[in-house]
Amino acid sequence: MMRKFYWLVLLTVFSSMASAQFSVVTTVKPLNMIVTELTQGVAQTHQLLPDGSSPHDFALRPSDLQLVKDADLFIWLGPELETFLSRITPNLDNAFALTAQPGIDFYHYEDGHDDHSHDGHNHGEGTIDPHIWLGPQQAQQVATVITAKLVELDPANGEHYQANLAAFNQNLQSISQQIEESLAPVRTNGYFVFHDAYGYFEREYGLNHLGHFTVSPDRRPGAKTLVAIKRQLADDQAVCVFKEPQFEPAVINSIVRGTEVKVGELDPVASTIPVSAGSYFVFLEQLAAQFTQCLDVQKQTQLPAEGEAHSAG
Repeated sequence: MMRKFYWLVLLTVFSSMASAQFSVVTTVKPLNMIVTELTQGVAQTHQLLPDGSSPHDFALRPSDLQLVKDADLFIWLGPELETFLSRITPNLDNAFALTAQPGIDFYHYEDGHDDHSHDGHNHGEGTIDPHIWLGPQQAQQVATVITAKLVELDPANGEHYQANLAAFNQNLQSISQQIEESLAPVRTNGYFVFHDAYGYFEREYGLNHLGHFTVSPDRRPGAKTLVAIKRQLADDQAVCVFKEPQFEPAVINSIVRGTEVKVGELDPVASTIPVSAGSYFVFLEQLAAQFTQCLDVQKQTQLPAEGEAHSAG
């Protein structure tokens, strides 16, 4: 009887040790994709926001809060994007805000990219653009910063994290070179995006971004902005206007009506790509393909309009 009890105790201990694997929770899916690359074979990763949801208007549930609290490390972009977390993170010892970390070359909206007032709804001066997962250079810096934190908190697996980081950097460099070559023929073609989220990607590859409908999806485009965009479309300054699958911007259809401008789709949060080894690189390739497909003036076929099925990549 005692021997049976002894084995039960051992099984309980080993089971507890097996379930004590280091746990990382991230907010947006692309960030989870990056962390998945860095924690291969070492730690568990979880994603806070469901697929297809936007950090701009997400509502935190009690179960979400518990998931965050139970993590060994909780990685979020920062209050510039995930405002719904601003009240709780000061009370979390495991919270790690990327916009507060040195070693990342952040873009600030006042640097000239956000040059439309949007009827007073512009980004505040000095505001960090938090969409850093969309820039390969910043993604590499983010991976380095996160790896340092992982090694600090889980030193027993430090060498494994460092090896994963090296592999990530090598793959990222290769993919980025391929993307640069694919975008080169269309980089001078002008376009508008639904919301101002793609600055890192656009600057990385020298794309001709003419403007955006809104600085944030939870803000309706202002009348002055719509008039200005309509005028530029009428002057044939743009070949494409991009919508996003997370939102239903009917205004885009009305703006392009009567023009030869194509309607494309950009998915900034990789809503249709499952998280797995290599998925972040698939995401970058899909984003590049979405740009290329709509900006290629040799392809005269109109892309699916609002409400029609459309899936790039």
